[in-house]
Amino acid sequence: MPHPRILEVTDKILERSFASRNAYMERINEMRRAGPARPSMSCGNIAHAIAACSDTEKQKLNDEKTINVAIVSAYNDMLSAHQPYHHMLDEIKAALKDAGAVAQMAGGVPAMCDGVTQGQAGMELSLFSRDVIAMATGVALSHNVFEAGILFGLCDKIVPGLLMGALSFGHLPFVFVPAGPMPTGISNAEKAKVRQLYAEGKATRDDLLESESKAYHSPGTCTFYGTANSNQMMLEMMGLQLPGSSFINPTDTLRKPINEEAARYAIELANSGHAMADHVDAKAIVNAAIALLATGGSTNHTIHLIAIARAAGIKLTWKDMSELSAVVPLISRVYPNGTADINAFHNAGGTSFVMRRLLDEGRLHGDIPCVRGGMSLSDAVANPVLKNNAIMWEDVPTEPGDPMIVRPVTDPFQPTGGLALMRGNIGEGVLKTSAVKPQHRVIEAPAVVFDDQDDMLTAFQNGELDKDFIAVIRFQGPKANGMPELHKLTPSLGVLQDRGFRVALVTDGRMSGASGKVPAAIHITPEALDGGNIGRIKTGDMMRLDAQTGNLEVLIDETELEARSIPATPSRSLTVGRNMFTPFQQLVGRASEGASVFDFD
Repeated sequence: MPHPRILEVTDKILERSFASRNAYMERINEMRRAGPARPSMSCGNIAHAIAACSDTEKQKLNDEKTINVAIVSAYNDMLSAHQPYHHMLDEIKAALKDAGAVAQMAGGVPAMCDGVTQGQAGMELSLFSRDVIAMATGVALSHNVFEAGILFGLCDKIVPGLLMGALSFGHLPFVFVPAGPMPTGISNAEKAKVRQLYAEGKATRDDLLESESKAYHSPGTCTFYGTANSNQMMLEMMGLQLPGSSFINPTDTLRKPINEEAARYAIELANSGHAMADHVDAKAIVNAAIALLATGGSTNHTIHLIAIARAAGIKLTWKDMSELSAVVPLISRVYPNGTADINAFHNAGGTSFVMRRLLDEGRLHGDIPCVRGGMSLSDAVANPVLKNNAIMWEDVPTEPGDPMIVRPVTDPFQPTGGLALMRGNIGEGVLKTSAVKPQHRVIEAPAVVFDDQDDMLTAFQNGELDKDFIAVIRFQGPKANGMPELHKLTPSLGVLQDRGFRVALVTDGRMSGASGKVPAAIHITPEALDGGNIGRIKTGDMMRLDAQTGNLEVLIDETELEARSIPATPSRSLTVGRNMFTPFQQLVGRASEGASVFDFD
């Protein structure tokens, strides 16, 4: 039985979502009542759908009982994490064929690498790409000739987008299939050190490039615990990905058979009538939030998870996440929340250990379904192993492989989750506390205001920031410029903190999923362009950031604050494709509502 607070939060979400969830389920049930689409389609429709199939596949698909599986893939060679999907497509299709089904590559979705665009103009397209991916997933599935789906995607906006798109076809079952992380290169701590040295002018560009190339060196996801790997943690705890499958390297002998196992389960789910709409309910959404809190996951999901929930008719809030954080302990430390990388986390017990410990101590809903044979999550959690060329499932060990990386709920790294809801006269936002040392969680200092992250970096390089201050970076919200991540500020802020200065960041933009040791109150809502008070702060205003109490304020008279006007929005270039996304800026909702262009209500 889950903890009373978890049940209480879940019940509040259910009550709040009653009308929107019913509306969503009515759309899904309309498709269910229509029954399988292929039998009612015209011969011309069917002929077009199967024209490129082999003769054997055509014969199978002429049988209305054959399961046709849609594969929607985010493959491209630009993303190291998604490069393995190239050969995985044929492997999965062969596995489905051997199991008596047919698989069709239904469509590809765009997938950008934030590691490439970080700090560049293209980053302004990043958040909006999530909704584009959702729409592209809908286009791929719109041919309506499928009984199940397999989703290829791992990184950043890609998993949320695929999930949002698939939820519009929630009468079908879907299984996510990961490709795994790259093997460990240099340590993340060493990588971060070289970045800070470069920011101080103590390392050359060649030194930095050599370091980065040793860190990011092969196919697979990046090995730090950012948004990509947080996606995998979240999917497993929602039951949408096989337990223990996320962090098996692309070249590991277990990778291919576990992927094929996932494909076979997609057929089982279709034959047994399982559907994603029944799977992704309020309990699954709460589990996803708990996954992030218990492991210090990416702050990006404080936006993405709200958007995913709304796609399923569920209204999740930052307050819900904050209330869950009070009873969900931090039981994992992976860089930037610790020194270990994701491979070390996997070897220490990984997702299966974390899930089993949370389930045993009532910190997770165990009665939601899992794609592993339609079992409940509680029954499905196990470790996959390869024996005699077949996947076997072993019980999860009771003790962690390394107590400095994972721990039981009864002996956590900290008693609460890694997220603080920040509120005050500036608005509201979130702050990731799991990587911030306690002595840095409360700061009172004057504001230094910037309208662009590059202006702050210039001030740092000129020696103007060797002091206690709170950097306010405004006009970075979704309406202003697409809400880019401001990750390239991290090395400079880290240098200043290491010099003994008390520093923090407040912004209506985002930080990377790898947000680290400097306290950052982000996603401030309302944003400056939406009339938010963050646009009224002036350099020199005293501010207080208290992650212990969740208080975030500019310490001036309320009347004076409200009387101030918000400066005009800074001009910005519309090159590098940004001109195509200006309609999104006009439609997008607030960060606290998922920063989506869709009106799911």
